Amino acid sequence: NRCVKVSDQGFRFTLTYLPQEVVMMLRAVIGDELRRIRLNQGRTLRDVSKTAVVSLGYLSEIERGVKEPSSEMLAAICAALDTSVANLITVVAAQLRAADQSAQVIALRPRVVGKAA
Repeated sequence: NRCVKVSDQGFRFTLTYLPQEVVMMLRAVIGDELRRIRLNQGRTLRDVSKTAVVSLGYLSEIERGVKEPSSEMLAAICAALDTSVANLITVVAAQLRAADQSAQVIALRPRVVGKAA
């Protein structure tokens, strides 16, 4: 997606935006991995949410990639799942690297194209 903007100084520039599916990818991969860990342990959302002291709805949104948890929330959820944040991030990073190798990433950098008329 491209968008031509005009700055306060009258310069025209083109912004290239990252596709929404690329931007949301990190929270989706984190959520998928948290769900995978929980299901492998045979645990319910309710059980993990009580142990992590987070609402069931919010945990569900994190697992579905709708919400991105704070570092404190992530630590509480990982502790409830008997795993470390470092382990979670290592697995997520490996998944993102694999996806990066097979997808084209668009740079988010404005490019000046000339003075506006």
